Amino acid sequence: MEQRFLGRSGFKVPALGFGAGTFGGQGPLFGAWGNTGEDAARRIVDICLEAGVNLFDTADVYSGGASESILGAAVRGRRDKVILSTKLSLRSGDGPNEVGSSRHHLLAGTDAALRRLGTDYIDILQLHAFDAMTPVEQVLDTLDGLVRAGKVRYIGVSNFSGWQLMKSLAAADRLGLQRYVAHQAYYSLIGRDYEYELMPLGLDQGVGAIVWSPLGWGRLTGKVRRDQPLPPGSRLHETAGFAPPVDDERLYRVVDALDIVAAETGKTVPQIALNWLLRRPTVASVLVGARDEAQLRQNLGALGWELTGEQVALLDAASAVTTPYPYYPYWNGQFSERSPAPV
Repeated sequence: MEQRFLGRSGFKVPALGFGAGTFGGQGPLFGAWGNTGEDAARRIVDICLEAGVNLFDTADVYSGGASESILGAAVRGRRDKVILSTKLSLRSGDGPNEVGSSRHHLLAGTDAALRRLGTDYIDILQLHAFDAMTPVEQVLDTLDGLVRAGKVRYIGVSNFSGWQLMKSLAAADRLGLQRYVAHQAYYSLIGRDYEYELMPLGLDQGVGAIVWSPLGWGRLTGKVRRDQPLPPGSRLHETAGFAPPVDDERLYRVVDALDIVAAETGKTVPQIALNWLLRRPTVASVLVGARDEAQLRQNLGALGWELTGEQVALLDAASAVTTPYPYYPYWNGQFSERSPAPV
């Protein structure tokens, strides 16, 4: 398993990690993702560790905390062999302070996550979303205290915009506090918005990407086809309302390109989509999920081979969209020679 540095932290993570959103199966969204229980979760962890996949990601809101509890049970007795990542700050209860990144919520949420995971430290703690009502200085001071207390080792964010992340990094530098070294972000062949601001920011500031939903919310599994209805077993029947919208023609154009590469390589559509992501700048780890052993083993097949330059160019062209202002005009305009090259 290829190991990569997580931003400028000096800490290495595997190129593929496992997203435990399928553990628990509670609620309208996570129930559609999967309902893996403790026995099946242990088997999944076994397979992952055999393949060198030792990063496991979860969150306090996944199945109301059940994902953390099942993951904790699945890694019991081998804590020293795994990297545990979880997330806080989305609403975790009915109380007025059970949401956001206030000191109250972060301290209580971390302790609750530690109990559910059955551990005394979290390797990577990430904020699940930006909290505009809590000063970033307070958020960072609280997270810095958790690191100094030994409850957390590295901190990151998820779903931040460029300005939100940069404001936080600047405050950390100004105050001498722990910096975010990871950004867990949505990125796929049909969701390339990450490239506009967040990728250049990650390169400049040393923030590594942990990619979630690399198969575009299940649209790049090879089962979604032009002029065909969604297959009966597709989770998109229940989750499409949660997923970022995608132009149908662009989706089918990407799937057509993936089919061409699949015929050339003998690899599956999901393996090719994952391999493309693994080549992208700033990507430290790509999170794969699985509802069963066969699905997991297929995803693990994304490693150990390389797309050719021509194949990458084909996928790039099929998935390209017009870059929004202010990024687009200046790559081709009179100032292009004085602007950084697009990534």
